[in-house]
Amino acid sequence: MTIKQALTLFAAVALLMGATAAPKAAAASLPRTAALAAAKPCTATWEVTGRKVAVRRPAWNDGPVATTTSPLHHYLHRGDRVTSCTVVVARTETGPAYRKRGKAGSLWRIVRGGQVPQTYLKRVR
Repeated sequence: MTIKQALTLFAAVALLMGATAAPKAAAASLPRTAALAAAKPCTATWEVTGRKVAVRRPAWNDGPVATTTSPLHHYLHRGDRVTSCTVVVARTETGPAYRKRGKAGSLWRIVRGGQVPQTYLKRVR
């Protein structure tokens, strides 16, 4: 690996980690599309398909992903629209992380206030 490649890699990692102080030589060699892609705001809109869906926050001992027994933050109702660009995966040894109303899954969407099972959301745009 050359020094130029190492500096480019360092600058890319610094950009992803949110660092503001990257070497000028490395920052100048980065492609512009990477910097523009990181600056886009989240516009993914999801509509709630369940009748009443709980938004849950992971408990201090749950880890980064909510469970069906995590503390409740608030409810979403059918037809509500939320913005979410991030998904977390709840991996369990015994199967899906949640089973409700005949649906099972392990993906949780991060929305304002907590996390919602993705099976209760439908992508709008």
